[in-house]
Amino acid sequence: MSYYSPSIEKLIEAFEKLPSIGNKTAARLAFHMLDASEEETNEFINAIVNAKKNLKYCSVCFNISDTEPCNICSNATRDHSVICVVEDVRDVVAMERTHEFKGVYHVLHGSISPMNGVGPDDIKIKELLARLMNGEVKELILATNPRVEGEATAMYISKLVKPLGVKVTRIAHGIPVGGDLEYTDEVTLGKALEGRREL
Repeated sequence: MSYYSPSIEKLIEAFEKLPSIGNKTAARLAFHMLDASEEETNEFINAIVNAKKNLKYCSVCFNISDTEPCNICSNATRDHSVICVVEDVRDVVAMERTHEFKGVYHVLHGSISPMNGVGPDDIKIKELLARLMNGEVKELILATNPRVEGEATAMYISKLVKPLGVKVTRIAHGIPVGGDLEYTDEVTLGKALEGRREL
């Protein structure tokens, strides 16, 4: 039984559809919106409508953008001979925050996961291979997530790309800065050993 009026209940249900939002948080967000001024509410609504209307996927890298191509692909100062392959648009933001990577990206929009019915044709692998055909790309950095699906995707892409003569590298995985060895799981420790480098 609901204690709220149907309109409030519907608003709460709408917020509950967002990822990681439970009933209590949804109710808090709903009442926050009800308490907001009409101007604030309209700004919020317009921001969503404008994002849905103006944002599209870059035809080159499949990052989300309001320009075509996106500002990274159209930037002449970026190194277009190095492509960093990521699973998700949010991974591009994470990589950009490091201020270390000066190349361009390719967003797969997922990873190979037979258990979830996602095969190589369901993500942007064909489009990645098409980008490699012009001979300009010298290195492909596979920055898929260090999960079973991410590793499988990286291995699959690596096998496809190696015959093309493009250098394929994988980002290192290991112990987070500030972490303790005794609390690190054995898979992460193993990856840290595997990815060790000379000092």
